[in-house]
Amino acid sequence: MKQTADVIIVGAGLMGCTAAFELSKRGLDVVVVERATVGAGGTGRSSAIVRQHYSNETTARMALYSVGVFREFDDQVGGESGYLATGWVGLASESTREGLEANVALQRGVGIHTSVIGPEELCDLMPGVETGDTVAAAYEPEGGYADPHLTVNAYADAARRNGATVLVGTEVTGIRFAEERVVGIDTAAGGMDAPRVVNCAGPWGAAVAALAGVDIPVIPARVQVAVFRRPEEYRAHHPVVMDFINGAYLRPETGGLTLVGSIDPAEGKKAVDPDDYPEHADTGFVEFAGERLLTRYPPMENAEFTTGYASLYGITPDWHPVLDEVPAGSGHYLCVGFSGHGFKLGPAVGVMAADLVTGSEDRLFDIDLFRLGRFAEGDPVRGTYEHSIAG
Repeated sequence: MKQTADVIIVGAGLMGCTAAFELSKRGLDVVVVERATVGAGGTGRSSAIVRQHYSNETTARMALYSVGVFREFDDQVGGESGYLATGWVGLASESTREGLEANVALQRGVGIHTSVIGPEELCDLMPGVETGDTVAAAYEPEGGYADPHLTVNAYADAARRNGATVLVGTEVTGIRFAEERVVGIDTAAGGMDAPRVVNCAGPWGAAVAALAGVDIPVIPARVQVAVFRRPEEYRAHHPVVMDFINGAYLRPETGGLTLVGSIDPAEGKKAVDPDDYPEHADTGFVEFAGERLLTRYPPMENAEFTTGYASLYGITPDWHPVLDEVPAGSGHYLCVGFSGHGFKLGPAVGVMAADLVTGSEDRLFDIDLFRLGRFAEGDPVRGTYEHSIAG
């Protein structure tokens, strides 16, 4: 085990590995410390949806940047991400159409390739889709999904090529300070000295922050996914569908499969022990998912349920992350609370984390928006859109 580093990152999910990649690119000696394996937490069970439909300019710009990385992944990172541009659609009823149109205008204003389409165009994109309750949809041809395991391991490998070290099977048990400055960490395998520690522990983010005496409002919440095999005549990929009307998303998968998950913000109120939670999908959720799939996509009447599973989000009160140095000037950094948005924003977050840790003044994104103090100040991140879970 190494004895010293410039930066220690706690957690080898996508946030930890993108941060390691970007920091190591800047010449810092980086060590990532992971209690299990690369991507073993929320990243490995992410639905890995890629979209840019966000309702404030900063997150829209982050998503635009990240899609650019996914499009040129081998050149920009190296290796494979499994990114597939199936297209992405977000559905609006009459009551939410105005908000959706304004959202698309904001996104187009920052350079995102998106448009508002009607029911007929939606049917052309996804034959068989039910549009009776849908008056409009946001459409992103570059939206789709990637492979979370390929993506996070590609970033870990790229960080290693830059000189970073990734320690797996190594749990952090303490964060050490001297005169209010970080000086290192403790693990079951021994200690390591570093003047900067970055908490990228995902659903375990609050527990790791507590090791530094910092209290953060990040709730580990259980989320579920059900997987269905589509009938033979519908095995071709369909777009990713964010069904705001029925509170669910549909995401295609290789092999003629469709993943169905919930977009109900109530999930963020159900805290669980991230070390002890049911990893299967509940029967009631499978029924919910099947009903939502059939309601939106009637040809799925003969779809076959194949499996279901549960994963974890680290959710904040406003469903946006915390990126901050807490306490200020301490060398203790937070990069947590992505509330289910982390994968699609991951490439941008790596840059933001590197800017934060290095004190860069030439920043691509407004990091201050995600400061921890916003909650105490009563100034949460607010979107302009009714569907706040979309960001």
